[in-house]
Amino acid sequence: MHVYTTEAFAVSTHRLPKIAGLVALLALLTSCTPPRLPDQPTAVPDSGPVVVVDSRGREVEVPADVQRIVSLAPSNTEILFALGLGDKIVGVTNFCDYPEGAKSVAKVGDAMEMNVEKIVSLSPDLVLAIDGMQEVQSSLEEVGLAVVVLQPADLEAIYETIELVGQAAGGEEAAQTLVDSMRAKIEAVTAKVQDVSERPKVFYELDGTDAAKPWTAGAGSWHDRFINMVGGVNIAGSVDMAWLQFSAEEIVAQDPDIIVLGDANYGVTPEAVAQRAGWDVIAAVRSGAVRPIDDNLISRPGPRVADGVEALAKIIHPDLFE
Repeated sequence: MHVYTTEAFAVSTHRLPKIAGLVALLALLTSCTPPRLPDQPTAVPDSGPVVVVDSRGREVEVPADVQRIVSLAPSNTEILFALGLGDKIVGVTNFCDYPEGAKSVAKVGDAMEMNVEKIVSLSPDLVLAIDGMQEVQSSLEEVGLAVVVLQPADLEAIYETIELVGQAAGGEEAAQTLVDSMRAKIEAVTAKVQDVSERPKVFYELDGTDAAKPWTAGAGSWHDRFINMVGGVNIAGSVDMAWLQFSAEEIVAQDPDIIVLGDANYGVTPEAVAQRAGWDVIAAVRSGAVRPIDDNLISRPGPRVADGVEALAKIIHPDLFE
């Protein structure tokens, strides 16, 4: 969201009647045409605030011309940069690392410990938060800051979130262009996989620090949604938990055709997976179908999810994208 600060022209009009009267009197006395007064600037009324409805259904009043924004999540930061609003961002979290420009913005903490005093000191017109920050949100609103919560629950809601940011920030046209391009990419991907006859079994590893019980994504996660969308079957999709640990024994029993390494960003490699005790019997390991991916494309509900959907599709159905 953006606060618009429209400065009205300062016009001193209280003296105009006296000046006009004097000019008229001089004209009568001298029979001369009075000099023409210069045009006076017209006062421009201040634009009113913008009222938006955030992801929690709250009506939030945002100033009309936002110039200073604090983002409290990497996904929010990516949306702002994608809309060309990076120069208005004055604060981000410790985990906001994309695009490159986000790394040089002042840091205000992270989801575990947000520095409210730092946020307030940055004098933002708008704060973009996510769910689970109610205490921080309340503290910021108590001092008069506009806080908008962005927490999309599905792909359509991601589009709506981007449009919401554009509406509040005065970037509606850029938001619509971005959403249209994302829709087009995802539709092109899903069109390729819609008629697949085989749906490979997929294990998506989020954190394999404990190889005996690696973390994965179950029902309700972006990962599960996107795996299904591109013609795969998430072996943890039957578990009604977004994040869970799957035992190595269960993974071996499920025998996934493909293993996707979301923890590749932290140095986990296909070679390391192949060396895990007992994993050599898994179909994905035996066929070499252990593939790294940039998990940020999947886990951050922002502009790059379209790239994430495409990346997953190319891993699960590479033959369709050769």
